Amino acid sequence: MIDKYGVGQDPYCYPGTSILRNKLNIRCETELDLAERELSDIAASQIELCLPPYDFAYLKEIHSRLFQDLYDWAGEIRHVDISKDTTRFCRADRIVPESKKLLAPATLAQWAEGLPLPAFINACAEAFGDLNMVHPFREGNGRTQRIFFEHLIVNAGYEINWWEVDSVEWRQANIAAVHCDYSGLATIFSRCIGPPLPVAQ
Repeated sequence: MIDKYGVGQDPYCYPGTSILRNKLNIRCETELDLAERELSDIAASQIELCLPPYDFAYLKEIHSRLFQDLYDWAGEIRHVDISKDTTRFCRADRIVPESKKLLAPATLAQWAEGLPLPAFINACAEAFGDLNMVHPFREGNGRTQRIFFEHLIVNAGYEINWWEVDSVEWRQANIAAVHCDYSGLATIFSRCIGPPLPVAQ
């Protein structure tokens, strides 16, 4: 049995299936997808913006908050190698060093605050695409990254609204970023990142 990430018989899944082991013991993939969306939506509404650093520990905390009611491994990096279609994500043994490099406070500080909007959009697109290639978690990477970048973008002084994103366009832009073509993600971020937030008096 091959799951959607091409793992084969994945230790994260119930034997003989592609269904992730979960705290609710749901054995139907459609029902599990629905539970994932509903529970993570509720959890996302309760995650408040925190101050920097927005580092690897912060990313893992977001994942833990989103999926702790469903998966025992919420907030933990995956320990299997995964791929999707023709895309092979970062090897499990390289997740920690690659994530820490991408999300090092000193690295983010170079562009996350004070950049003019066009440069900021391009920086967001490149960082998002590179982090997506790491894919640190067994499931829930996209939702976790979007909240992480929401916080980073708001902290930099801009509004962000993901409602402008089409799912097909989003998928194609992330695939293009695998080959270091960040133009699709930059187009999406330019549409989703709004004007600067008002400065509190």
